[in-house]
Amino acid sequence: MITNQEWTDEALSAMAIEWRRKALEGELHARGIAHELETELRRRVGTPFANYDTLDTRPLDMRATRPRWWRFWRAG
Repeated sequence: MITNQEWTDEALSAMAIEWRRKALEGELHARGIAHELETELRRRVGTPFANYDTLDTRPLDMRATRPRWWRFWRAG
């Protein structure tokens, strides 16, 4: 892998988000690469806030509606 010191913080963050997305989609070695990039980013700037919207790979309509945890039923 290319040394992480060559990249800006913004580029490193963008690459980490992209590799984490690939890992969530099931790509075999993407988790390790995302971890390396995130570790370097934390070393540089501390713990960044997580942008969970970029990690959610569900379609937008599934994210907008919350599943019901209870069901209606009829008595009688």
